[in-house]
Amino acid sequence: MSNIKRDIMSLELDALTQEMILLNEKKFRGIQVFEWLHQKDCFTWKGMNNLPKALLVKLEEHAYITEMQMVTKQTSGHDGTTKFLFKLYDGQMIETVLMRYDYGNSVCISTQAGCRMGCTFCASGLNGLERNLTTGEMLRQVYAVEREIGKRITHVVLMGTGEPLDNYDAVLGFIKIITHDKGKNLSQRHITLSTCGMVDGIRRLASEKLQINLAISLHASDDELRKQTMPIAKKYSIDEILTACEAYFISTGRRITFEYALIAGHNDHPSQARALADLLRFRKFKCHVNLIPINNVVEKAFAKSNQKEVARFRDILLDKKVETTIRRSLGTDIDAACGQLRFNAMKK
Repeated sequence: MSNIKRDIMSLELDALTQEMILLNEKKFRGIQVFEWLHQKDCFTWKGMNNLPKALLVKLEEHAYITEMQMVTKQTSGHDGTTKFLFKLYDGQMIETVLMRYDYGNSVCISTQAGCRMGCTFCASGLNGLERNLTTGEMLRQVYAVEREIGKRITHVVLMGTGEPLDNYDAVLGFIKIITHDKGKNLSQRHITLSTCGMVDGIRRLASEKLQINLAISLHASDDELRKQTMPIAKKYSIDEILTACEAYFISTGRRITFEYALIAGHNDHPSQARALADLLRFRKFKCHVNLIPINNVVEKAFAKSNQKEVARFRDILLDKKVETTIRRSLGTDIDAACGQLRFNAMKK
């Protein structure tokens, strides 16, 4: 190891075993450390009680375990959704959301502190991007929630603050570690990655041949409308995004989800529903539309569509044979909008 301390929680197993060799230790020690961190949720060197004291001294000298402090949490009185605010080593704040379903406990994690995508209806990027999160900081969000509730997290959504494909390598490390059989052994099919449409990242992800679910934040049926709310649309057209989605489907066989945040008077007209259906229904991949009534954000000038308009939009898509659901609104009595809890905390 070098003189610079390593973020040991961010190391995949092969890299960790190589670090053991550099410390003149047996490779199996790497497996032991990996299991302590990612299977047994041990975040102190002293807690790793099957490791020799001499090795523990070396580890403390050459590596550190990702730190994270829970600042506050908000729990919905309506549905039990819990939003956590965590403080990182450098004072940055991130938020994580626990959602309870009949099929298990799902956690929505952040991949960046802030966001540089600048989507005009989203609270995540109100202060821009501060920095990328490490793989370890993503993992600790899951582990911290598990420890808090005393139950296993069965599903993970990379849909919190930040654009996952803008932090590609760390996100890929997260996926590989949390699905490793020496760690949480979470099924790849229980992981969903949401992107605003970074085409290069989607194509790169397709080449990994993973089995994770891909969700695209589309929010418009044509490029001009999309440019009004999503700056990324100036770089990548909808056609480029859909072509990349086809490549992902061919590589993985996984259905693509298209997220469509309904904004009153902006993108919820029946003509836009028909255009969206025409855009998707003849594609060479399986897809699904998830309609999202947006959460109101004080700092934004947008309002969510009413229930009647949302239902009408859904029915048009269904009539045109496009599989569609309306996302159930969770945590409406707490800081529900993505990035809102963090933003309010950073203002203080």
